[in-house]
Amino acid sequence: MRAETGIGLNPLVVLVSAPLAGAMVTLSLSPFNIWPAGILSCAIYAYLLCACSARQGLWRGWLFGLGMFGTGISWIYVSIHVHGHASILLAAGLTALFCAALALLQALFAWCYVQFIRPLPGGMLVGFPALWVLFEWLRDWFLTGFPWLYLGYAHAETWLSGWAPITGVFGLSFICALSGTCLFLAWRSRKLITCTTYAVIMVTVWGGGAILKPTQWVAKASEKPLTVAIVQPNVSQENKWDPQWYQPILKQLSEATDPILGHDIVIWPESAVPNYYQRAQEFLGPLARRAADANTTLITGIPFRAAGSSTYYNSIAALGYGEGIYHKQRLVPFGEYVPLEDQLRGLIDFFDLPMSAFSAGPQAQQPLRAAGYRIAPFICYEIVYGGLVAKSARDADLLVTISNDSWFGDSIGPWQHLQIAQMRGRENGRFVLRATNNGISAIIDHQGHIVKRTEQFVATTLTGEAEVMLGNTPFSSFGNTPIIAGCFISLLLMALMYFGFWRDN
Repeated sequence: MRAETGIGLNPLVVLVSAPLAGAMVTLSLSPFNIWPAGILSCAIYAYLLCACSARQGLWRGWLFGLGMFGTGISWIYVSIHVHGHASILLAAGLTALFCAALALLQALFAWCYVQFIRPLPGGMLVGFPALWVLFEWLRDWFLTGFPWLYLGYAHAETWLSGWAPITGVFGLSFICALSGTCLFLAWRSRKLITCTTYAVIMVTVWGGGAILKPTQWVAKASEKPLTVAIVQPNVSQENKWDPQWYQPILKQLSEATDPILGHDIVIWPESAVPNYYQRAQEFLGPLARRAADANTTLITGIPFRAAGSSTYYNSIAALGYGEGIYHKQRLVPFGEYVPLEDQLRGLIDFFDLPMSAFSAGPQAQQPLRAAGYRIAPFICYEIVYGGLVAKSARDADLLVTISNDSWFGDSIGPWQHLQIAQMRGRENGRFVLRATNNGISAIIDHQGHIVKRTEQFVATTLTGEAEVMLGNTPFSSFGNTPIIAGCFISLLLMALMYFGFWRDN
C-alpha cells in the first residue's frame, strides 16, 4: 500500500495551521474545558500528515508540538521569571527553549507515523491513535518524565470518563485521537458507507463510555464518612523561606488548625512547615498531642533530614491520631533537584531556588495511617504519574496529594494540575484530598467529581466529608500495562498484515 499523494499544502498554511492545531489541545483542557477542541486537533493533525513525506512530517510535527507545549506549559515562565528572578527576556527564552525541546518528541512522532505507520493497513485509522498513546507514554518516563497535556485529561467528566477506571487516561487519549482520525477519514472520503462506518466506531466508543460511566467499581467501606479539613495558608513564596517569617507562619497554621481539631483528618500543604521535621519538633510535638486528644490525624508537608545525614527529602508526615512519613519519589527537575548541578549552580537565581537539592525517596514505602485507614500520599508533581498512583492506590483507602502551586502564579498550571488529580480519583475509585498553599485545594470524589474546592490566593480552610472505598478498579489493579501493550500489539498486527500481503502478492 502506498500513501496517497494528492493533497498539497501551501507552506504558509502549514506554518499557521500546525501550531494552531497543537494549541487546540490546550483549549481542550482546564481551565478552558473546550473538550471537542482536542478531537478536532487530532483530525487536523491527521490531515496535515496524510500525504506528506517523512521529512515534511518531521517539520509539521515540530510545529504542532510547538503550538501545544508553547500554549500548554507557558506557566513555567512564572517560575523562572517571578521566583527565579530571571529577566523577562531570559525567562521567555528559557521557556521557549524548553517548549521547543519538548516539541521534538512530536516531530519524532510525526516522522515515525509517516515513515512506518501510515502505509500499514488501518494505519491512518488505528495506527495514529496507537502511536499517539505510545508517545504520551514515552513522556511519562523519558528523562524522568513530563506527563502533562495528555488528550485524555480533557475527558475527566465527559462520557469517555466511563472508560477511565478500565483503561486510565491513556485509553481516553486513544479514543480521543481515534475520534479525530474518524472525523478526518470521513471528511476525506465523503462516501455514505464509509462515513457510516466511522460513525459506528465513534458511537460505539462514546456510547460505551456513557454506559460504563455510572458503573460502581468500588463500594463504601462505612456508612459514616470521614470528616476532613484542608488548610490553605496562602503564604507568599517570597516569605516562605525567610527566617523572619518562620514564627508568623507557624502561628498562622496553629490558629487555623485549632478550631478544626476534632475532624478525622486535617491536611496542610506541601512544605507547610518551612523547616526540617527534626528541627520543628518544638512546634509539632504539642500540636500532635492536641490532635491525638481530639482523635484527629494531622497530615503535613515538611522537609526531612535524618540526624547526621546530608541527604534530605521533600516529605509528608502523619501526626496525632495517625503515623507514618513518606519521602517524595518523583522530583521536579530544577525545582527540587538541578541536573548537571556542578555546571548550572550559580549561573542564574533559578538554578539556586530554596530547597532545590532534594533526594528521591525509596520506591517501597508504606502508606500513611490516618483515622485508622491507609492513606496513599503524593507530593505535588507525583499525582501526574498515573502508574505510580495506581500502584499505591491498590493498598490504600484514600488518596492525599499536597502541593505548592504558588510557583505557577495566576496561570493555567494549577487548573491543569487539579484536572489531573480528578482523573486519578476517577481511575482508581478513590476520594482525593488535595491541599495546596494558595489554591486550588479540593475534595474530589471517587468518580472524579470536585465536591468542594477553594478559591485561589486566599487564606482559608476547606471542610467537608470523604468516603472510604473498598475494592479496586481494573486500572488500579493492572495500571497502564494493558493499554500500552494493546497499542504495541495493534501496530505489530498491522505490520504483519502489511508484510504478509506483500509477500503473498
